[in-house]
Order: sequence, then structure tokens, then C-alpha cells
Amino acid sequence: MEVVTRMVADRPVVIFSRSTCCMSHTIKTLIGGFGANPTVYELDEIQNGQQVERALQQLGCKPSVPAVFIGQQLIGGPNQVMTLQVKNQLVPLLIRAGAIWI
Repeated sequence: MEVVTRMVADRPVVIFSRSTCCMSHTIKTLIGGFGANPTVYELDEIQNGQQVERALQQLGCKPSVPAVFIGQQLIGGPNQVMTLQVKNQLVPLLIRAGAIWI
């Protein structure tokens, strides 16, 4: 889990993704649509991707991707992100994390 902590440190938004995952693409598009520039780690393209995926599962991410961290806090997967969006809570969270300015 330490590997994930290091990867999200000092970054307002981090998305752990897989390049072939349609839900990962959807979440990246949603967050990017607000003007945020998330750090994206494609687990199928980085050297320690399987280790990171196991760490995400230990943190409770099921499925493991997409996994979204905002302000170094685990938000969760697509269901949690979409729930925040529907409740109009995603943008304020991005603003507080310094990912976007309005």
C-alpha cells in the first residue's frame, strides 16, 4: 500500500486505470471535462502495475480500476465518482483539492 501512497502524494487528482477499460476512460473524461489534469497511471503499461493493482485491492477497490484519489484521499471507483457527480459534490471536491479553479 506504500507504493500507492507514494504515487498519490502531492497530486490533486490521481486515477489508476487500464488503457483498455471503458469505465476508466469515462471517469478520465468526466474529471478532465471540468478542467482538471489528473495524473493517470495505466496499470497495464507501467512496470509495477500488478503490484499497484494488488495494493488497490487491499485498500478496498473492487474492481481495482478505475480507482480515483482526490486530495490524496481514496474516493473509490466509478460508482462512487458518479454518485458524487449526481449529488453535485464532485466539483467542490476538485476545487478543495486544488485540481480546478473557478
